[in-house]
Amino acid sequence: MLGTIVNALTVIIGSSAGLLLKRKVVKGRSNAVFDMVGIFTFYLGMQLALKTVNPVNLILGLLTGTILGEYLDLEGIMEKGVERLRLRVGGDLKFTEGMMTAFLTFCVGPFTIVGSLRDGMGDHSIIMTKAIMDGFTSMAYASVLGMGVIFSVIPLLLFQGSLVLIGSFIGANLPNVVILDLTGAGGVILLGLALDILGLKKIKVGNMLPSLLLVPLLSLFLH
Repeated sequence: MLGTIVNALTVIIGSSAGLLLKRKVVKGRSNAVFDMVGIFTFYLGMQLALKTVNPVNLILGLLTGTILGEYLDLEGIMEKGVERLRLRVGGDLKFTEGMMTAFLTFCVGPFTIVGSLRDGMGDHSIIMTKAIMDGFTSMAYASVLGMGVIFSVIPLLLFQGSLVLIGSFIGANLPNVVILDLTGAGGVILLGLALDILGLKKIKVGNMLPSLLLVPLLSLFLH
């Protein structure tokens, strides 16, 4: 769990630096940085999506997961929760977008999955490397999306903490194909997020989150 705690601290430090930088960035330049963030998110999503080993498992898991998310309206539930938090802390109108974008970017990559599982097994090296990367990424995000980025540490701790617990119990027994298919599912979700950030299409990526559970379950069962 040590690595995950350090990861949360680097996001807080990076976000705080980004908020200070935000005050010095004029609006035109802020839009340019925002476009850069969207392009980077698209690049990262494509890179992760290509790690998929079983495309059939991926599409089945994404379809069933998204249908389930739409039925439950997960994104609506999360947005209401984040909005209540925004009103409590006094965040701006980009608070929800900042928190959701940062959380999804930080928590669906291979470093998150493998690193958190290894963190639970006593190896903190991967998650420590991720912590440094997230620190710089959070600085860029916060400079554009504001205070919401710093609050992404809340779902980050919950999500990565859950993976740490899984790693402490069964991490050594998970087949590599399951981790790769899970990584691919995260990549597809990031692609949807990138399209949203760039203003190309509004995609309810929050409703796709059940796929992160269903895709690896399918891979594990069929494997």
